[in-house]
Amino acid sequence: MTEQPPGGGAGGFSGATHLAAPADAAGGSTSGISAGGPVAAGGSGGAPPNRLGHAAVGGITDSRIAAADVCADLRGGELLDPAFERRATRLDARDRRWTQELVYGMLRRRAWIDALLVLRVRGGLARLDADVTDLLRLGTYQLLYMGSVPAYAAIAQTVELTKRRHGIGASRLANAVLRRLDRERADALSEHGVVPPTDPLDALALRYSHPRWLVARWVARWGAEETATLLSANNCEAPIVVRPYGIVREQLEAMLEAAGVQHDEAPFVRDSIQLRVTPALAELGAYRQGLFFVQDPAATLVTQYACVAPGSVVVDLCAAPGGKALELSRTATLVVAADRSVPRELRLLGNLRRVEARNVVSVVADALAPAVGPVDAVLLDAPCTGTGTFRRHPDARWRLKPSDLAVMATTQGALLRSAAAIVRPGGLLIYSTCSLETEENDAQIESFLAEHSDWALEPPPEGVVAASVLDAGRLRTLPQRHAVDGAFAARLRRAGGAGV
Repeated sequence: MTEQPPGGGAGGFSGATHLAAPADAAGGSTSGISAGGPVAAGGSGGAPPNRLGHAAVGGITDSRIAAADVCADLRGGELLDPAFERRATRLDARDRRWTQELVYGMLRRRAWIDALLVLRVRGGLARLDADVTDLLRLGTYQLLYMGSVPAYAAIAQTVELTKRRHGIGASRLANAVLRRLDRERADALSEHGVVPPTDPLDALALRYSHPRWLVARWVARWGAEETATLLSANNCEAPIVVRPYGIVREQLEAMLEAAGVQHDEAPFVRDSIQLRVTPALAELGAYRQGLFFVQDPAATLVTQYACVAPGSVVVDLCAAPGGKALELSRTATLVVAADRSVPRELRLLGNLRRVEARNVVSVVADALAPAVGPVDAVLLDAPCTGTGTFRRHPDARWRLKPSDLAVMATTQGALLRSAAAIVRPGGLLIYSTCSLETEENDAQIESFLAEHSDWALEPPPEGVVAASVLDAGRLRTLPQRHAVDGAFAARLRRAGGAGV
Protein backbone atom coordinates (compact mmCIF):
# COMPACT_ATOMS: atom_id res chain seq x y z
CA MET A 1 0.00 0.00 0.00
CA THR A 2 1.49 3.27 -1.05
CA GLU A 3 -0.55 6.11 -2.49
CA GLN A 4 -3.10 7.15 0.10
CA PRO A 5 -6.10 9.36 -0.61
CA PRO A 6 -6.93 12.19 1.77
CA GLY A 7 -8.72 10.87 4.82
CA GLY A 8 -8.97 7.15 4.15
CA GLY A 9 -9.67 4.59 1.49
CA ALA A 10 -7.54 1.52 0.94
CA GLY A 11 -4.11 2.38 2.16
CA GLY A 12 -5.63 5.36 3.97
CA PHE A 13 -4.37 7.30 6.91
CA SER A 14 -5.48 4.74 9.48
CA GLY A 15 -5.81 7.20 12.26
CA ALA A 16 -2.47 8.92 11.73
CA THR A 17 -3.78 12.29 12.80
CA HIS A 18 -3.45 14.79 15.59
CA LEU A 19 -6.98 15.84 16.29
CA ALA A 20 -8.87 18.85 17.46
CA ALA A 21 -12.31 18.42 19.02
CA PRO A 22 -15.20 18.75 16.58
CA ALA A 23 -17.65 21.59 16.69
CA ASP A 24 -19.77 20.31 19.57
CA ALA A 25 -16.75 18.91 21.51
CA ALA A 26 -18.68 15.67 21.71
CA GLY A 27 -17.96 14.01 18.43
CA GLY A 28 -19.27 15.57 15.25
CA SER A 29 -21.98 17.98 14.29
CA THR A 30 -25.51 17.07 15.28
CA SER A 31 -28.38 16.99 12.86
CA GLY A 32 -32.09 17.57 13.31
CA ILE A 33 -34.85 15.11 12.47
CA SER A 34 -34.73 14.16 8.83
CA ALA A 35 -37.38 15.39 6.46
CA GLY A 36 -38.46 11.83 5.94
CA GLY A 37 -39.17 11.27 9.63
CA PRO A 38 -37.24 9.45 12.36
CA VAL A 39 -34.99 6.52 11.51
CA ALA A 40 -36.47 3.34 12.88
CA ALA A 41 -34.78 1.79 15.85
CA GLY A 42 -32.64 -1.23 15.06
CA GLY A 43 -33.63 -4.65 16.30
CA SER A 44 -31.29 -7.33 17.49
CA GLY A 45 -29.74 -7.72 14.08
CA GLY A 46 -27.23 -4.82 14.07
CA ALA A 47 -27.01 -1.66 12.02
CA PRO A 48 -29.38 -1.00 9.13
CA PRO A 49 -27.65 -0.39 5.79
CA ASN A 50 -26.75 3.07 4.51
CA ARG A 51 -27.70 4.69 7.78
CA LEU A 52 -25.31 7.56 7.17
CA GLY A 53 -27.50 8.58 4.28
CA HIS A 54 -30.12 9.78 6.78
CA ALA A 55 -29.84 12.82 8.99
CA ALA A 56 -29.05 12.03 12.61
CA VAL A 57 -32.05 11.75 14.90
CA GLY A 58 -32.49 13.07 18.43
CA GLY A 59 -29.14 14.82 18.59
CA ILE A 60 -26.98 11.77 17.83
CA THR A 61 -23.95 12.99 15.93
CA ASP A 62 -23.31 11.91 12.36
CA SER A 63 -19.78 10.97 13.40
CA ARG A 64 -20.99 8.40 15.89
CA ILE A 65 -23.53 6.98 13.46
CA ALA A 66 -20.75 6.61 10.90
CA ALA A 67 -18.50 4.88 13.45
CA ALA A 68 -21.22 2.39 14.37
CA ASP A 69 -21.95 1.68 10.72
CA VAL A 70 -18.27 1.06 9.97
CA CYS A 71 -18.18 -1.50 12.78
CA ALA A 72 -21.23 -3.20 11.27
CA ASP A 73 -19.47 -3.31 7.89
CA LEU A 74 -16.43 -4.96 9.48
CA ARG A 75 -18.63 -7.63 11.03
CA GLY A 76 -20.00 -8.24 7.53
CA GLY A 77 -16.51 -8.92 6.18
CA GLU A 78 -15.64 -5.55 4.65
CA LEU A 79 -12.17 -4.05 5.05
CA LEU A 80 -11.78 -1.05 7.32
CA ASP A 81 -10.41 1.52 4.89
CA PRO A 82 -13.09 1.23 2.17
CA ALA A 83 -15.83 0.95 4.80
CA PHE A 84 -14.61 4.11 6.49
CA GLU A 85 -14.27 5.95 3.21
CA ARG A 86 -17.85 5.18 2.23
CA ARG A 87 -19.43 5.87 5.63
CA ALA A 88 -17.51 9.07 6.32
CA THR A 89 -17.94 10.64 2.92
CA ARG A 90 -20.57 13.15 4.14
CA LEU A 91 -18.58 14.30 7.17
CA ASP A 92 -16.55 17.49 7.11
CA ALA A 93 -12.78 17.20 7.49
CA ARG A 94 -12.72 17.76 11.26
CA ASP A 95 -15.50 15.30 12.03
CA ARG A 96 -13.97 12.81 9.63
CA ARG A 97 -10.66 12.88 11.52
CA TRP A 98 -12.48 12.58 14.85
CA THR A 99 -14.41 9.55 13.62
CA GLN A 100 -11.24 8.01 12.31
CA GLU A 101 -9.51 8.33 15.66
CA LEU A 102 -12.53 6.73 17.35
CA VAL A 103 -12.84 3.70 15.07
CA TYR A 104 -9.17 3.00 14.48
CA GLY A 105 -8.27 3.69 18.10
CA MET A 106 -10.98 1.37 19.40
CA LEU A 107 -9.73 -1.43 17.16
CA ARG A 108 -6.19 -0.95 18.46
CA ARG A 109 -7.40 -1.39 22.07
CA ARG A 110 -10.25 -3.81 21.48
CA ALA A 111 -9.02 -6.72 23.59
CA TRP A 112 -8.35 -4.50 26.62
CA ILE A 113 -11.69 -2.75 26.20
CA ASP A 114 -13.42 -6.14 26.04
CA ALA A 115 -11.69 -7.21 29.24
CA LEU A 116 -12.99 -4.08 30.98
CA LEU A 117 -16.51 -4.64 29.66
CA VAL A 118 -16.63 -8.34 30.62
CA LEU A 119 -16.19 -7.33 34.25
CA ARG A 120 -19.15 -4.97 34.02
CA VAL A 121 -21.65 -6.84 31.82
CA ARG A 122 -23.51 -9.53 33.70
CA GLY A 123 -23.13 -12.78 31.81
CA GLY A 124 -20.32 -11.41 29.64
CA LEU A 125 -20.24 -10.00 26.12
CA ALA A 126 -21.12 -13.29 24.45
CA ARG A 127 -24.78 -12.86 25.40
CA LEU A 128 -25.04 -9.45 23.73
CA ASP A 129 -25.94 -8.63 20.15
CA ALA A 130 -22.70 -7.99 18.25
CA ASP A 131 -23.81 -4.46 17.37
CA VAL A 132 -24.46 -3.64 21.03
CA THR A 133 -20.98 -4.90 21.89
CA ASP A 134 -19.44 -2.60 19.27
CA LEU A 135 -21.45 0.36 20.57
CA LEU A 136 -20.14 -0.34 24.07
CA ARG A 137 -16.60 -0.55 22.70
CA LEU A 138 -16.96 2.79 20.94
CA GLY A 139 -18.46 4.39 24.03
CA THR A 140 -15.68 3.02 26.23
CA TYR A 141 -12.99 4.33 23.91
CA GLN A 142 -14.53 7.81 23.95
CA LEU A 143 -14.90 7.72 27.72
CA LEU A 144 -11.41 6.53 28.58
CA TYR A 145 -9.11 7.53 25.71
CA MET A 146 -10.48 10.59 23.88
CA GLY A 147 -9.64 13.66 25.89
CA SER A 148 -11.74 15.90 23.62
CA VAL A 149 -14.94 14.11 24.64
CA PRO A 150 -16.61 15.00 27.98
CA ALA A 151 -17.76 11.96 29.95
CA TYR A 152 -21.40 13.07 29.81
CA ALA A 153 -21.27 13.24 26.00
CA ALA A 154 -19.60 9.84 25.61
CA ILE A 155 -22.23 8.23 27.82
CA ALA A 156 -25.34 10.09 26.65
CA GLN A 157 -24.57 9.73 22.95
CA THR A 158 -23.77 6.01 23.24
CA VAL A 159 -26.92 5.37 25.27
CA GLU A 160 -29.12 7.23 22.79
CA LEU A 161 -27.54 5.51 19.78
CA THR A 162 -28.03 2.13 21.45
CA LYS A 163 -31.67 3.00 22.13
CA ARG A 164 -32.26 3.99 18.52
CA ARG A 165 -30.71 0.79 17.20
CA HIS A 166 -31.77 -1.74 19.84
CA GLY A 167 -34.44 -0.33 22.11
CA ILE A 168 -34.78 0.79 25.71
CA GLY A 169 -33.49 -2.40 27.34
CA ALA A 170 -30.16 -2.28 25.53
CA SER A 171 -29.82 1.44 26.21
CA ARG A 172 -30.28 0.90 29.96
CA LEU A 173 -27.52 -1.70 29.90
CA ALA A 174 -25.22 0.71 28.03
CA ASN A 175 -26.00 3.47 30.52
CA ALA A 176 -25.22 1.27 33.53
CA VAL A 177 -21.99 -0.13 32.09
CA LEU A 178 -20.58 3.20 30.93
CA ARG A 179 -21.49 5.03 34.14
CA ARG A 180 -19.73 2.34 36.16
CA LEU A 181 -16.67 2.64 33.90
CA ASP A 182 -16.72 6.40 34.46
CA ARG A 183 -16.79 5.93 38.23
CA GLU A 184 -13.97 3.38 38.03
CA ARG A 185 -11.93 5.09 35.32
CA ALA A 186 -8.75 5.29 37.43
CA ASP A 187 -8.65 1.51 37.72
CA ALA A 188 -9.78 1.00 34.13
CA LEU A 189 -6.93 3.14 32.78
CA SER A 190 -4.27 1.41 34.91
CA GLU A 191 -2.59 -1.94 34.40
CA HIS A 192 -4.72 -3.15 37.31
CA GLY A 193 -7.96 -2.59 35.43
CA VAL A 194 -8.29 -6.32 34.84
CA VAL A 195 -6.76 -9.35 36.50
CA PRO A 196 -3.67 -10.14 34.41
CA PRO A 197 -3.51 -13.65 32.93
CA THR A 198 -0.94 -15.98 34.44
CA ASP A 199 0.21 -17.18 31.00
CA PRO A 200 2.86 -14.76 29.65
CA LEU A 201 1.55 -14.97 26.08
CA ASP A 202 -2.01 -14.29 27.21
CA ALA A 203 -0.75 -11.33 29.21
CA LEU A 204 1.06 -9.83 26.21
CA ALA A 205 -1.94 -10.43 23.95
CA LEU A 206 -4.26 -8.69 26.42
CA ARG A 207 -2.00 -5.79 27.30
CA TYR A 208 -1.29 -4.88 23.67
CA SER A 209 -4.62 -6.06 22.22
CA HIS A 210 -3.43 -8.61 19.65
CA PRO A 211 -4.57 -12.19 18.93
CA ARG A 212 -2.67 -14.70 21.02
CA TRP A 213 -1.71 -16.88 18.07
CA LEU A 214 0.15 -14.01 16.42
CA VAL A 215 1.84 -13.04 19.68
CA ALA A 216 3.01 -16.65 20.12
CA ARG A 217 4.53 -16.69 16.62
CA TRP A 218 6.41 -13.47 17.17
CA VAL A 219 7.67 -14.39 20.64
CA ALA A 220 9.05 -17.63 19.23
CA ARG A 221 10.93 -15.61 16.58
CA TRP A 222 12.07 -12.50 18.44
CA GLY A 223 11.53 -13.14 22.14
CA ALA A 224 9.07 -11.50 24.51
CA GLU A 225 10.86 -8.17 24.90
CA GLU A 226 11.20 -7.38 21.20
CA THR A 227 7.69 -8.66 20.52
CA ALA A 228 6.34 -6.24 23.12
CA THR A 229 8.10 -3.43 21.26
CA LEU A 230 6.48 -4.57 18.01
CA LEU A 231 3.04 -4.77 19.60
CA SER A 232 3.45 -1.30 21.04
CA ALA A 233 4.51 0.05 17.64
CA ASN A 234 1.41 -1.51 16.07
CA ASN A 235 -0.76 0.45 18.50
CA CYS A 236 0.77 3.83 17.62
CA GLU A 237 -0.63 6.15 15.00
CA ALA A 238 1.26 5.80 11.74
CA PRO A 239 2.88 9.03 10.54
CA ILE A 240 2.10 10.45 7.13
CA VAL A 241 5.11 10.59 4.82
CA VAL A 242 4.93 12.26 1.42
CA ARG A 243 7.09 11.93 -1.70
CA PRO A 244 7.66 14.87 -4.07
CA TYR A 245 6.72 14.19 -7.68
CA GLY A 246 7.61 16.55 -10.48
CA ILE A 247 9.39 18.93 -8.10
CA VAL A 248 12.35 18.68 -5.75
CA ARG A 249 12.01 18.26 -2.01
CA GLU A 250 12.96 21.86 -1.22
CA GLN A 251 10.15 23.19 -3.42
CA LEU A 252 7.59 20.93 -1.76
CA GLU A 253 8.84 21.89 1.71
CA ALA A 254 8.36 25.56 0.84
CA MET A 255 4.80 24.91 -0.34
CA LEU A 256 3.96 22.94 2.81
CA GLU A 257 5.44 25.61 5.06
CA ALA A 258 3.47 28.29 3.24
CA ALA A 259 0.32 26.28 3.99
CA GLY A 260 1.30 26.05 7.67
CA VAL A 261 2.21 22.35 7.56
CA GLN A 262 5.12 21.46 9.83
CA HIS A 263 7.35 18.57 8.85
CA ASP A 264 10.40 16.51 9.76
CA GLU A 265 12.94 14.24 8.13
CA ALA A 266 11.64 10.79 7.22
CA PRO A 267 13.70 7.73 8.19
CA PHE A 268 15.90 5.96 5.62
CA VAL A 269 14.58 7.68 2.49
CA ARG A 270 16.09 10.86 1.16
CA ASP A 271 13.59 13.38 -0.21
CA SER A 272 10.61 11.99 1.73
CA ILE A 273 8.92 14.40 4.14
CA GLN A 274 7.20 13.31 7.34
CA LEU A 275 4.32 15.55 8.41
CA ARG A 276 4.07 16.46 12.08
CA VAL A 277 0.37 17.21 11.93
CA THR A 278 -1.87 15.76 9.25
CA PRO A 279 -3.88 18.42 7.43
CA ALA A 280 -6.74 17.78 5.06
CA LEU A 281 -4.40 16.83 2.24
CA ALA A 282 -6.97 17.33 -0.52
CA GLU A 283 -7.18 21.00 0.47
CA LEU A 284 -3.46 21.59 -0.08
CA GLY A 285 -2.50 23.25 -3.33
CA ALA A 286 0.46 20.91 -3.75
CA TYR A 287 -1.84 17.89 -3.54
CA ARG A 288 -4.35 19.31 -6.02
CA GLN A 289 -1.49 20.07 -8.41
CA GLY A 290 -0.25 16.48 -8.16
CA LEU A 291 3.12 17.45 -6.68
CA PHE A 292 3.31 14.67 -4.09
CA PHE A 293 1.87 11.33 -3.09
CA VAL A 294 1.78 9.54 0.26
CA GLN A 295 4.13 6.60 0.78
CA ASP A 296 5.64 5.00 3.86
CA PRO A 297 9.46 4.77 3.74
CA ALA A 298 9.23 0.97 3.74
CA ALA A 299 7.40 1.03 0.40
CA THR A 300 9.89 3.51 -1.04
CA LEU A 301 12.74 1.29 0.12
CA VAL A 302 11.30 -1.61 -1.89
CA THR A 303 11.63 0.33 -5.14
CA GLN A 304 15.06 1.67 -4.23
CA TYR A 305 16.21 -1.83 -3.35
CA ALA A 306 14.90 -2.98 -6.74
CA CYS A 307 17.46 -0.66 -8.34
CA VAL A 308 15.97 -0.97 -11.80
CA ALA A 309 18.38 0.30 -14.43
CA PRO A 310 17.62 3.57 -16.24
CA GLY A 311 15.82 3.01 -19.50
CA SER A 312 14.17 -0.25 -18.44
CA VAL A 313 10.69 -1.39 -19.37
CA VAL A 314 9.05 -2.52 -16.13
CA VAL A 315 5.82 -4.33 -15.28
CA ASP A 316 4.36 -3.66 -11.83
CA LEU A 317 1.96 -6.50 -11.07
CA CYS A 318 -0.68 -6.01 -8.34
CA ALA A 319 0.10 -2.32 -8.77
CA ALA A 320 -2.84 -0.53 -7.16
CA PRO A 321 -2.90 2.02 -5.65
CA GLY A 322 0.18 2.98 -7.65
CA GLY A 323 2.87 4.45 -5.41
CA LYS A 324 5.52 1.90 -6.31
CA ALA A 325 4.78 2.34 -10.02
CA LEU A 326 5.37 6.08 -9.62
CA GLU A 327 8.68 5.44 -7.89
CA LEU A 328 9.78 3.05 -10.64
CA SER A 329 8.82 5.64 -13.27
CA ARG A 330 11.55 7.98 -12.03
CA THR A 331 14.17 5.88 -13.86
CA ALA A 332 12.27 3.48 -16.15
CA THR A 333 11.39 4.36 -19.71
CA LEU A 334 7.97 2.74 -19.31
CA VAL A 335 6.10 1.22 -16.39
CA VAL A 336 3.09 -1.00 -17.09
CA ALA A 337 0.99 -0.88 -13.90
CA ALA A 338 -1.40 -3.83 -13.79
CA ASP A 339 -4.09 -5.00 -11.39
CA ARG A 340 -6.85 -7.59 -11.88
CA SER A 341 -9.48 -5.65 -9.93
CA VAL A 342 -11.35 -3.07 -11.99
CA PRO A 343 -12.17 -0.85 -8.94
CA ARG A 344 -8.53 -0.96 -7.82
CA GLU A 345 -7.38 -0.24 -11.35
CA LEU A 346 -9.70 2.76 -11.55
CA ARG A 347 -8.25 4.06 -8.30
CA LEU A 348 -4.75 3.47 -9.65
CA LEU A 349 -5.64 5.37 -12.82
CA GLY A 350 -6.99 8.25 -10.75
CA ASN A 351 -3.75 8.48 -8.78
CA LEU A 352 -1.66 8.42 -11.95
CA ARG A 353 -3.76 11.15 -13.54
CA ARG A 354 -3.56 13.35 -10.44
CA VAL A 355 0.23 13.50 -10.63
CA GLU A 356 0.23 13.48 -14.45
CA ALA A 357 2.55 10.48 -14.71
CA ARG A 358 3.59 10.37 -18.37
CA ASN A 359 5.48 7.09 -18.59
CA VAL A 360 3.11 4.85 -16.61
CA VAL A 361 0.42 2.86 -18.42
CA SER A 362 -2.45 1.43 -16.39
CA VAL A 363 -4.02 -1.88 -17.46
CA VAL A 364 -6.41 -4.47 -16.07
CA ALA A 365 -4.58 -7.79 -16.04
CA ASP A 366 -4.49 -10.99 -14.02
CA ALA A 367 -1.05 -11.46 -12.49
CA LEU A 368 -1.50 -15.23 -12.78
CA ALA A 369 -1.63 -14.86 -16.57
CA PRO A 370 -0.15 -11.48 -17.51
CA ALA A 371 -0.60 -10.80 -21.21
CA VAL A 372 2.71 -9.02 -21.76
CA GLY A 373 5.93 -10.03 -23.48
CA PRO A 374 9.39 -10.40 -21.95
CA VAL A 375 10.41 -7.21 -20.16
CA ASP A 376 13.50 -5.92 -18.40
CA ALA A 377 12.06 -6.06 -14.87
CA VAL A 378 8.95 -7.13 -13.00
CA LEU A 379 7.87 -6.00 -9.55
CA LEU A 380 5.50 -8.43 -7.86
CA ASP A 381 4.12 -6.67 -4.80
CA ALA A 382 2.23 -9.77 -3.77
CA PRO A 383 -1.05 -9.83 -1.83
CA CYS A 384 -0.25 -10.87 1.73
CA THR A 385 -1.51 -10.95 5.31
CA GLY A 386 -0.19 -7.42 5.87
CA THR A 387 1.19 -8.11 9.35
CA GLY A 388 3.79 -5.40 8.79
CA THR A 389 1.13 -2.70 8.48
CA PHE A 390 -1.04 -3.31 11.56
CA ARG A 391 -0.52 0.26 12.74
CA ARG A 392 -2.26 1.44 9.56
CA HIS A 393 -4.84 -1.35 9.38
CA PRO A 394 -5.85 -2.27 12.94
CA ASP A 395 -8.78 -4.35 11.70
CA ALA A 396 -6.40 -6.83 10.08
CA ARG A 397 -5.20 -8.28 13.38
CA TRP A 398 -8.77 -9.34 14.22
CA ARG A 399 -9.60 -10.53 10.71
CA LEU A 400 -6.64 -12.86 10.16
CA LYS A 401 -6.76 -16.58 10.95
CA PRO A 402 -3.82 -18.99 11.20
CA SER A 403 -5.09 -20.78 8.09
CA ASP A 404 -4.73 -17.55 6.07
CA LEU A 405 -0.96 -17.98 6.07
CA ALA A 406 -1.15 -21.25 4.13
CA VAL A 407 -3.74 -19.85 1.71
CA MET A 408 -1.66 -16.74 1.05
CA ALA A 409 1.55 -18.72 0.63
CA THR A 410 -0.03 -20.90 -2.05
CA THR A 411 -1.25 -17.87 -3.98
CA GLN A 412 2.08 -16.09 -3.64
CA GLY A 413 3.97 -19.09 -5.00
CA ALA A 414 1.75 -19.22 -8.07
CA LEU A 415 2.11 -15.47 -8.65
CA LEU A 416 5.87 -15.66 -8.32
CA ARG A 417 6.11 -18.34 -10.98
CA SER A 418 3.84 -16.39 -13.33
CA ALA A 419 5.81 -13.18 -12.83
CA ALA A 420 9.08 -14.94 -13.57
CA ALA A 421 7.75 -16.13 -16.93
CA ILE A 422 7.55 -12.60 -18.33
CA VAL A 423 11.08 -11.52 -17.38
CA ARG A 424 13.51 -11.60 -20.29
CA PRO A 425 16.82 -13.49 -19.96
CA GLY A 426 19.17 -11.35 -17.90
CA GLY A 427 16.25 -9.40 -16.43
CA LEU A 428 15.14 -8.72 -12.86
CA LEU A 429 12.26 -9.98 -10.74
CA ILE A 430 11.56 -8.21 -7.47
CA TYR A 431 9.24 -9.99 -5.05
CA SER A 432 7.87 -7.96 -2.15
CA THR A 433 5.25 -8.07 0.61
CA CYS A 434 4.21 -6.00 3.61
CA SER A 435 4.19 -9.14 5.76
CA LEU A 436 6.46 -10.13 8.63
CA GLU A 437 5.78 -13.85 8.21
CA THR A 438 8.45 -16.30 7.04
CA GLU A 439 5.98 -18.37 5.01
CA GLU A 440 5.19 -15.33 2.85
CA ASN A 441 8.76 -14.05 2.53
CA ASP A 442 11.96 -16.10 2.85
CA ALA A 443 10.21 -19.43 2.33
CA GLN A 444 8.77 -18.20 -0.97
CA ILE A 445 12.19 -17.16 -2.25
CA GLU A 446 13.94 -20.32 -1.11
CA SER A 447 11.28 -22.51 -2.71
CA PHE A 448 11.38 -20.55 -5.97
CA LEU A 449 15.17 -20.66 -6.23
CA ALA A 450 15.20 -24.38 -5.48
CA GLU A 451 12.83 -24.97 -8.40
CA HIS A 452 14.43 -22.52 -10.86
CA SER A 453 18.15 -23.05 -11.36
CA ASP A 454 18.35 -20.21 -13.89
CA TRP A 455 17.54 -17.62 -11.20
CA ALA A 456 19.74 -16.25 -8.40
CA LEU A 457 19.41 -13.76 -5.57
CA GLU A 458 21.25 -10.57 -6.50
CA PRO A 459 21.44 -7.86 -3.84
CA PRO A 460 21.54 -4.26 -5.11
CA PRO A 461 24.86 -2.42 -5.34
CA GLU A 462 26.32 -1.33 -2.03
CA GLY A 463 24.91 1.92 -0.70
CA VAL A 464 21.63 1.79 -2.63
CA VAL A 465 19.77 1.24 0.65
CA ALA A 466 21.00 1.38 4.23
CA ALA A 467 22.85 -1.72 5.39
CA SER A 468 20.60 -1.89 8.45
CA VAL A 469 17.58 -2.85 6.33
CA LEU A 470 19.41 -5.64 4.47
CA ASP A 471 19.37 -9.23 5.70
CA ALA A 472 21.33 -11.79 3.71
CA GLY A 473 20.85 -9.72 0.56
CA ARG A 474 17.13 -9.29 1.10
CA LEU A 475 15.31 -6.15 2.16
CA ARG A 476 13.66 -6.46 5.56
CA THR A 477 12.12 -3.65 7.58
CA LEU A 478 10.57 -4.29 10.98
CA PRO A 479 8.38 -1.78 12.82
CA GLN A 480 10.04 -2.52 16.16
CA ARG A 481 13.55 -1.92 14.79
CA HIS A 482 13.20 0.62 12.02
CA ALA A 483 10.13 2.71 12.98
CA VAL A 484 8.58 2.19 9.53
CA ASP A 485 6.07 -0.31 8.17
CA GLY A 486 7.15 -3.91 7.92
CA ALA A 487 8.29 -4.91 4.42
CA PHE A 488 10.22 -7.65 2.66
CA ALA A 489 11.75 -7.79 -0.80
CA ALA A 490 14.06 -10.08 -2.72
CA ARG A 491 15.85 -9.08 -5.92
CA LEU A 492 16.24 -11.98 -8.33
CA ARG A 493 18.24 -12.06 -11.55
CA ARG A 494 17.46 -14.40 -14.46
CA ALA A 495 20.43 -16.02 -16.17
CA GLY A 496 21.26 -15.28 -19.80
CA GLY A 497 21.08 -12.09 -21.81
CA ALA A 498 23.44 -9.15 -21.67
CA GLY A 499 21.85 -7.38 -18.68
CA VAL A 500 20.39 -3.91 -18.72
